[in-house]
Amino acid sequence: MRALVISGGGSKGAFAGGVAQYLIENKKLHYDLFLGTSTGSLLVSHLALNQVDKIKEIYTNVNQQAIFSVCPFMIKRKKGMETIKINHFNVLRNLLRGSKTFGESYNLRKLIKKTISQEEFTELKVSQKDIVITVSNLSLNQVEYKSIKDFDYDEFCEWIWISCNYTPFMSLVQKNGCEYADGGLGSMVPIEEAIKRGATHVDAIILQTEITQLNRMPSLNAFSLLTNMFAFMLDRIESQNIRIGKFVATNQDAIINFYYTPTVLTTNSLVFNKEKMNLWWQSGFNFAKFKNQSISPLESEK
Repeated sequence: MRALVISGGGSKGAFAGGVAQYLIENKKLHYDLFLGTSTGSLLVSHLALNQVDKIKEIYTNVNQQAIFSVCPFMIKRKKGMETIKINHFNVLRNLLRGSKTFGESYNLRKLIKKTISQEEFTELKVSQKDIVITVSNLSLNQVEYKSIKDFDYDEFCEWIWISCNYTPFMSLVQKNGCEYADGGLGSMVPIEEAIKRGATHVDAIILQTEITQLNRMPSLNAFSLLTNMFAFMLDRIESQNIRIGKFVATNQDAIINFYYTPTVLTTNSLVFNKEKMNLWWQSGFNFAKFKNQSISPLESEK
């Protein structure tokens, strides 16, 4: 069984889309299992349907307005650099309304249901492929994996949305008596879960560089400090997921092919820039092509 695993990474998911496009369309790989965390969960359904052009059009044109119903920050561009600062009005208004988060992402939920039709969901559900979404159950302190086989259309679309909710900047969701948030808070790269579900060959797209190439800029305000702290924690979670995935693969005699970003794409994955995301998609495609032309299968990780 072959699995495609896509990590979390916000706007950097465009790079993952380019890698997946090469693997599916050019290398003609067939996947039985698709696992996505956060931004990866937005990609996997369309990739399983072989609708690469459709998801590319959607993904590379998304912006803050398409995601946030209440955006908690403002983007400041200076000398080609993008930084964020708190939108005091939106955050204060949201908190006064009783919200537990600085921002809300109900627009993203609408976008998900707009881009995945009932017919497409049914086609996937009756197919032999399995699509699995990673979410974090904060109430039970555990990671949960939601398969398309177990839910109806509305529920599965909601799980995709929940997987992407990067709290406290996006919505916190109460469901089945529990509070749920971004799957990346517990499992950024669900390689271990793919192998547990029977995968013997895993292509894992990791939306960060293999070796740390980044010294973060000093925090400019409380908001940038918070995003830097979360980025640090998620990087540690991702590294741990990869180590565990390699360990499990060795014991189960599974093969993992890793696709890391060759360079640092962005220091703030909550900023969605159409021009950059188009470049990242093409960069992902080119990188996957180069990797597969220059590295033999014997050099894959076990």
